Amino acid sequence: MTRPPAEHVHWLFATGVLLLGLFLLAEAIVGTEAWRRRPWRPYLWPSFAFLLGTLMWLVMVSFTSSTIHMLAHSAWAQALMLAGAAELGLVRGKLHSPLWRLATPFAFFVSGAAFLVHEQNPWFFQRSAFLHHLMGWTLVLGTSVVIARALRPGRAAANAGFAILFIALAVMLYSDRDTAPVFGHLDPLAGEPRR
Repeated sequence: MTRPPAEHVHWLFATGVLLLGLFLLAEAIVGTEAWRRRPWRPYLWPSFAFLLGTLMWLVMVSFTSSTIHMLAHSAWAQALMLAGAAELGLVRGKLHSPLWRLATPFAFFVSGAAFLVHEQNPWFFQRSAFLHHLMGWTLVLGTSVVIARALRPGRAAANAGFAILFIALAVMLYSDRDTAPVFGHLDPLAGEPRR
């Protein structure tokens, strides 16, 4: 059995990340009070984040080409599971300290750092290298939006910014291809472009 190209796995995770973003955007648009009229809705994004973290373990085991990739994928898995579990605990009422809200910004920062460490090639080596750098810095810098959301959970702007971060990440993941030029440039060491 042959493994699918890494870009297919990126696209599957992009779908999950896009769904996360759309759940969060819907909540930001209608407001938390209206969103929580259905008792199952508050559990959507945290449980989906936890599920994506669990699935990331499969990626770590099945699609790892080096130790640095294995460490990065395991860091993403743990960060997603931590954020999902903390948010689930807060929604369920099992966790009471507001400090648990900082688990999600921590997960964003760890994920961004993992993206940056994970990519060993320069920005313009090829498209996937560019996107890994872009996603890493988006997550690292976007941590400020997530901290604002954690400190002021009712703010519509912070909630919308949080949702837009997920949607932007999904677009970047959908743009990923294993060997493809970025802005018309492809490093000769990258190999032949795949179409």
